[in-house]
Amino acid sequence: MRKMNSKGQIDALQPLIVALVVIGIVLVVGFLIFAEVKDQTESIEGGTTGYGYNATQSVQSAMEDIPGWLPIIVVVVIGALLIGLVSFLRNQAK
Repeated sequence: MRKMNSKGQIDALQPLIVALVVIGIVLVVGFLIFAEVKDQTESIEGGTTGYGYNATQSVQSAMEDIPGWLPIIVVVVIGALLIGLVSFLRNQAK
């Protein structure tokens, strides 16, 4: 029987974790920038009826779904890695 080497499957999680952390940081910074731009346009235009305020409000509304998708993406990728690991171990047992 050959020695099982599943380390390659487990090591595949490291790039996923790094990518998700980077995506999370980019999203947080993006939301903070849009919030600051919205506040600045509100103070420059003197209210909440200007084009700049409405544009940033539209962008924020369009982007508010994105953070909800991150857990789904994580579950799908981890599931795919687990299926790959099970397949790898099944092939090693033969």
